[in-house]
Amino acid sequence: MRRTYTTIVFDLGNVLIPFSHNLWIENFNKISEGIGDKFYQKFKDNYNIHRDYESGKISDEEIIEIGLEWLEHKVSREQFLEIYANIFTFNQNVIDLLPILKRKYKLILLSNTSGIHQKYGWEKYSFIKNFDKLILSHEVGAVKPEEKIYKAVEEFTLEKSETHIFIDDILDYVNAAKTLGWDGIQFVGYENLENEFKLRNIL
Repeated sequence: MRRTYTTIVFDLGNVLIPFSHNLWIENFNKISEGIGDKFYQKFKDNYNIHRDYESGKISDEEIIEIGLEWLEHKVSREQFLEIYANIFTFNQNVIDLLPILKRKYKLILLSNTSGIHQKYGWEKYSFIKNFDKLILSHEVGAVKPEEKIYKAVEEFTLEKSETHIFIDDILDYVNAAKTLGWDGIQFVGYENLENEFKLRNIL
């Protein structure tokens, strides 16, 4: 029996807006040679800090202080915010689907993200207005694949689990949604997404 969908839930990073941490390295290195490489190594070695930041356990101010320390205070606060936040490009063909899908479905953005990336990075993008609700890890206090963040979507939509479909580039996050009764598609490119939508009569 074919599912009936009410709600399409999109991940943000690498689905709608690809990102590259190499931009951190390049742009910090322009300020002080090698400092970007050191910063990114610290980021990787202390990934738990990033995870705590995305889940709201660490504040924007705390992450700024940590970042400036990792950069040996060779970068100003303003430079840090600008470089830290602006790591995104656009999957324009996916973005162009949003107003088409919005005619028939609730659209939810479900993202592991942070206050700085939101305020100084992606919040200004005009496509964000297509979403009925933004469910953001740092506001919910949970990150994918934790159940709490998916349940926050259902608390907003008030729809049955099986009427939700989730698109994310990370398979573990898609599978976590499926365990709750959602449908899901791993994003591997626009053409595949379009085909998967057509198979489900979404497009």
